[in-house]
Amino acid sequence: MKTVVLLYETCCIYEIVITNYFLQCCNHELVFVTTDGNSVVAQEKFSLNATCALQDIDPKEVELLLVPGGDISSIANEEVYSFIRAVVDNKQLVAGICNGVDELDNAGVLKGIESTHSCKEPLVVGDHVITARANMYVDMAIAIGKKMNLFADEADLQETVDFWKLHKTF
Repeated sequence: MKTVVLLYETCCIYEIVITNYFLQCCNHELVFVTTDGNSVVAQEKFSLNATCALQDIDPKEVELLLVPGGDISSIANEEVYSFIRAVVDNKQLVAGICNGVDELDNAGVLKGIESTHSCKEPLVVGDHVITARANMYVDMAIAIGKKMNLFADEADLQETVDFWKLHKTF
C-alpha cells in the first residue's frame, strides 16, 4: 500500500511536511504524483519532482491520499476527482487541508459527511476522510498518525503531541 501525495503548481508543502515525516519514520511508501508526472513549483518556491503521473497509480493500492492546499485550479478536473472518489470507495483514507478540502468537495466525497466545510471545527476526522483548515497541519498529521496506527503506544503518541503540538523540549 502507498501513501500518495498529490502535488501541483502552488501546492503548500508546509501543510503536509509533518505528515510526510511521520509516515517516512514509520517506513510507509510515499509516492509523489502530479497529473502529468512533471515537476511543479510549490507555494514556497520549492521545485518538487514527481515520482510519476496520477494515472500510473492504482487507487486500490493507496492507503492514504494526501491533498495539500494551494491554488487548486490546475487539479480541478475529472481525472483527479475520479481518483479521489476511487480511493474513498475503496474505504482507504483521504486527507485534505486548506484548499485541498475544496478539491475533496469538488470530487463529491464530502456529501453527507461532516467536514470542515459543513461545520466550524478546524479538524474533522471521519471514517475515510480527514479535513483540516490550513493552520491545523500538526493536528492533521497527528490525526492521520492515529488513524494509520503510526504510534507505537499511548506514550509514543503523547511524546509526539508534546513535541510537535505543545513544543516541549526534552
